[in-house]
Amino acid sequence: MGRVALVTGGTRGIGAAICKALKDAGYTVAANFAGNEEAAAKFTEETGISTYKWNVGSYEESQAGIAKIEEELGPIDVVVANAGITRDAPFHKMTPEQWHQVIDTNLTGVFNTVHPVWPGMRERKFGRIVVISSINGQKGQFAQVNYAATKAGDLGIVKSLAQEGARANITANAICPGYIATEMVMAVPEKVRDSIVAQIPTGRLGEPEEIARCVVFLAADDAQFVNGSTISANGGQFFV
Repeated sequence: MGRVALVTGGTRGIGAAICKALKDAGYTVAANFAGNEEAAAKFTEETGISTYKWNVGSYEESQAGIAKIEEELGPIDVVVANAGITRDAPFHKMTPEQWHQVIDTNLTGVFNTVHPVWPGMRERKFGRIVVISSINGQKGQFAQVNYAATKAGDLGIVKSLAQEGARANITANAICPGYIATEMVMAVPEKVRDSIVAQIPTGRLGEPEEIARCVVFLAADDAQFVNGSTISANGGQFFV
């Protein structure tokens, strides 16, 4: 059995592509999901990857879900914190509920996912943390004050964890995807998609598999010297 990798939000979109790429690279993969049991069952049937249901916004649920994975598959060596939601609204119309829902999932969810596995990684002297942030955490976005705040906060988590884990051979890195051809993006009106693509120098949307390849690189045993970094995978749309 190879190293065990946990991918939150792992049954659809970018998360599903990450799970498949890690499995192909020899990892034993566990995919977390929040609610769509039908999609999760179909994903397991198609890939053979085990799925585990919990809300990453809850520490207790995350702790219990992670404990179950480690009982069934072994200690978790790689965490890919990919789960995320949007609740978009211009700031003057944004409700406290919309703010807290996004904060709880996209920011606190990263803490809830990494914190339970951190002691074991320190004890075993190995760990790979990869957080899926966003181009909008780097540059901001209209009507996404909540989302952009969480994705920028994720970068702060990574930079801090990188310093704390380095001597224990634990790395923490982030990937900031640009606009990727997921179900969510493809569901927007064609005119809107065209306006998005017009801003991307490569002239196309990214593919989930392109983000997955970044994850496989960062998760590797021999990627120790890449730590606290952010990979901007956006087709040249934005530079930091």
